[in-house]
Amino acid sequence: MSSSTKPYMLRALHQWCGDNGYTPYIVVWVNSRTDVPLEYVKNNEIVLNIADGATKNLRIDNEWISFSARFGGVSRDIWVPIGNVMSIFARETGEGMGFEVEPMSEEAASLKPVSAEEDAPDSGGDDPSPNRPSGRPSLRIVK
Repeated sequence: MSSSTKPYMLRALHQWCGDNGYTPYIVVWVNSRTDVPLEYVKNNEIVLNIADGATKNLRIDNEWISFSARFGGVSRDIWVPIGNVMSIFARETGEGMGFEVEPMSEEAASLKPVSAEEDAPDSGGDDPSPNRPSGRPSLRIVK
């Protein structure tokens, strides 16, 4: 079975944004596998600025997006499974790409260090479909 194209598209669109002076943002489905500041989560989603100037040690590999960023002046480590990324877009133009939320394999889950927060219950569970709002506006696709 071939690997997902999603991490490759994320890396390419992140680079495209940087090359054109745009600010790349991602929309993430938040569940027990994500490690993000929960106070910024709305409807099990969070929007994150992943520009080079807004992140430290940004890494977009085939299973995870990880970086450090400041939220309210406090540095936080962020871990997002690639499968939880719902879209990437340029803040200035809205151009980008939307994705389906994908379940994470147990092998991929084992690649991230387990933290105490992961054992705490979350409001959305691992399956995004039952709680995901329907009728979201569509994202404008890259030309």
